[in-house]
Amino acid sequence: MPARIDKTVVSGVFSLDGQDFDVDNNVWLVGDDETVLVIDAPHDAAPILAAVAGRALGAIVLTHGHNDHITAAVALREATGAPIWFNPADRMLWDVVHPDAAPDHDLVEGTTFDVAGTQLVAMHTPGHSPGSTCLHAPELGTVFTGDTLFCGGPGATGRSYSDKPTILTSIRERLLTLDGDTVVRTGHGDDTTVAAETGNIS
Repeated sequence: MPARIDKTVVSGVFSLDGQDFDVDNNVWLVGDDETVLVIDAPHDAAPILAAVAGRALGAIVLTHGHNDHITAAVALREATGAPIWFNPADRMLWDVVHPDAAPDHDLVEGTTFDVAGTQLVAMHTPGHSPGSTCLHAPELGTVFTGDTLFCGGPGATGRSYSDKPTILTSIRERLLTLDGDTVVRTGHGDDTTVAAETGNIS
């Protein structure tokens, strides 16, 4: 059987450019009853650990460096021993949140993860941030897009280190070229599909 996908939502504060926003973040868990991989570690490690539920955590994979996706990563690593994978292009964002800790491995284009017999492949999709990275799981018919693509269109680009033309190119060339039935599992809010979002990218 392929891996299953679970989601837990963790609420907290997103801070950037001197502004704070209350947000609900999706944490995605891919695995089976024995092993699991976690995508993003926002706000508080406790609910993520509860969702891991004693399984062996193979990796903590962070889609980008905004604080609302990485705040709990170090605590989650300390609790489980799992390594943190992070795109080095967002290191300036990481260092604001975790000045005394470092990720374990570079998350780059083509990095692969194998969990519960299923492979996830990293796709570098800059724009929301320089290091924004999606994870494509072809066998599961899904892509985890962080804040690159949402239900309704692209992620925000009005803040430091973001760029709208870049995110649109990433979405058009990397995500909209996937099968239209591919389920898009986002960093915030509802799921969508590649086909549904094709008309929302201009």
